[in-house]
Amino acid sequence: MGALPPSSHALITAPLRGAEEIRDNTAFEAILWALSRPGEIRHLPEPGPRTILLALVDRECRVHADDAVIGDLAAWTGATLTPLADADHVFLSLEPGADIARLGALKVGSALYPDDGATVVVEARLGRAEGDGQRLSLSGPGIETTREIAVAGLPAGFFALRDRLCRYPLGFDLFIVDGSDVIGLPRSTRIEVL
Repeated sequence: MGALPPSSHALITAPLRGAEEIRDNTAFEAILWALSRPGEIRHLPEPGPRTILLALVDRECRVHADDAVIGDLAAWTGATLTPLADADHVFLSLEPGADIARLGALKVGSALYPDDGATVVVEARLGRAEGDGQRLSLSGPGIETTREIAVAGLPAGFFALRDRLCRYPLGFDLFIVDGSDVIGLPRSTRIEVL
């Protein structure tokens, strides 16, 4: 193969990253670090679960969303909207008084395919002051000893249900979003409600 004529070099350029690609890559990096350091707050480039959806979901994904706007956005990516029990990515709107029994249908993988568990995204408030939310003690991979966090705005019994469903390596990975802040709680994290 011969060299391109000198005039052709000016036409060959690397593609430029657009603002959306930069946003999605930044969000992906934030949620990757959030799962690597459970309970440590990371910052998303834009607020809300929408940013996580755009970073994780594509047309090969199966998505369940309680929120119609999030569902429409998932459909726009080409993802397949499915019932909760079939979804790889689950976007939940959980009010403090919500019945969480339906979450027992979440995909938690199998002994043969433990990685088949769902990724769950919920919005809640990450407590920043004493008495602001339910205190949780975290331990496991990515945490040197223990880490304490506070979460407010999730239904009572949510973390007890998570504890029953997450029998490592089975379980689901959880992101809690508060505006532009996000924490990750992978299935390997042990959570003690204090």
